[in-house]
Amino acid sequence: MLQHLHRPFATHVRDMDRQKYCNELNRETFLHAMGYNVISFAYDDVEQCPDLCITLLRTVLSRYQPSQTPISRSQLAEKEIVRLAIQLARPVRPKDIACHFDIDHKTAVLMLKKLCAKGSLSPSFRGNGERVVRYELARGNLDYFD
Repeated sequence: MLQHLHRPFATHVRDMDRQKYCNELNRETFLHAMGYNVISFAYDDVEQCPDLCITLLRTVLSRYQPSQTPISRSQLAEKEIVRLAIQLARPVRPKDIACHFDIDHKTAVLMLKKLCAKGSLSPSFRGNGERVVRYELARGNLDYFD
């Protein structure tokens, strides 16, 4: 999600009071809710740090460029599992994956095992170490999104 770079003291908002500033933030939130992506820069940043602004804009726009290599459905599903594990902030269970993708338990387990083999997840065993019940994010898993 984008961080907004607001500075209420910039030249173009010198006369802005707290209420006008709140209204501006509410307007941006409303536009976001309506499906528009609002990118805000402070006047000072545009004037004094144009390279930063250009880099941020390129980063945003890169999301909309087609990737150089086509991505398979399997790769998309794997990225979604990692994203879900990050979002849940706890080890994922086959049940979580089965519900999220509306698939059967066995297919969910196979997907999780594949991610373990790739090093994105680590199995978490129950009892005497024979049965895997959860899968934890492996260290460096965010590199998977590059």
